[in-house]
Amino acid sequence: MKDFWIACGHHLLDRDANGGLVVTDEFLKAYFVRPELMPPDDACAAERRLHQALLADPRRAVAAEEVAAIADADARENWQFVLEFRALLLREPTLEAAYLATVRSHSVHLPPLFVNHLVHVILRNALDGCEDPFVLRAAELFFRPQRIVPHEHSLLLGDEEVIGGPSPTPVLSLMSMLGGTTSAGVDILSEETADSYWWRSDQFDFAFDLTAGGRGSAALAEAIRRWISHLLGVDVAIAPLTALRNARLTWYVGLDADATRIGDRLWHGETLDETAVNRVLSLFQLTFPDAGLVVDAVAREPVYLILAMTADQLVRMKPQNLLTGLPIKHLEAAT
Repeated sequence: MKDFWIACGHHLLDRDANGGLVVTDEFLKAYFVRPELMPPDDACAAERRLHQALLADPRRAVAAEEVAAIADADARENWQFVLEFRALLLREPTLEAAYLATVRSHSVHLPPLFVNHLVHVILRNALDGCEDPFVLRAAELFFRPQRIVPHEHSLLLGDEEVIGGPSPTPVLSLMSMLGGTTSAGVDILSEETADSYWWRSDQFDFAFDLTAGGRGSAALAEAIRRWISHLLGVDVAIAPLTALRNARLTWYVGLDADATRIGDRLWHGETLDETAVNRVLSLFQLTFPDAGLVVDAVAREPVYLILAMTADQLVRMKPQNLLTGLPIKHLEAAT
């Protein structure tokens, strides 16, 4: 079996009888040696003591006074966040349960770094055994912002951190479409380049073709299906659409903030202007093989999933919406 996303630390975790991820001392220590928490040369004694104590015993109780004694304000804040995150992981039986508790609760306010890492490592678990690089690259949208990469009539996404934001966005050439490399060093994931995904998976440096009707849309649908199945234990079927024509929008889930606003407008019967239409990147139709799982108001109607981009061509997917927004009966009691 091929490995991928090694940097997420999945190999440091245990699994419970149901395949959920169980936190270990090694996984916690990996956070304590992150650059943000490594005491610099001029760190105060209180910060150094706390750091050494937690490396020796990563589950050790930490009094509020120990954090308050840290002289540097930024260091204090970093330690407060990581200890809140540790408390969440230790409070729940699995990382999956911790993530669900986070997205269902309005009392947990963790920085995106922690939430995205949870998504990253949980997705690694959900996709274990997957040998399709297109599905894996599509799943990167769940935890890494993407930016539209201009290229003729194709809808290409590049990792925002890799391509550097709006100014240095590379224009991809025909050579890159055929499996070559652009002058900016960005390849498009294709049949010719797919095998190299395995050793490059932690670099997040492949552009991804999400053109409607193409392989990318089907790959994203499969990543979404696996995410729902793994975290909610519900089987669904998801089909990409090329357009939303004559559809009764009985239920929809926006996969990002802009998509939610667009869905709201459609649900209220508004006609979308050209600007809103052009922001829609992908559409999917989700159905439940077991209709008994669905709330009565929806019955056998399909659920529509909408993915959109911001005005500055950024894609920030919110995978938590798939866990809180579907019309599943047992979710009514959980949210």
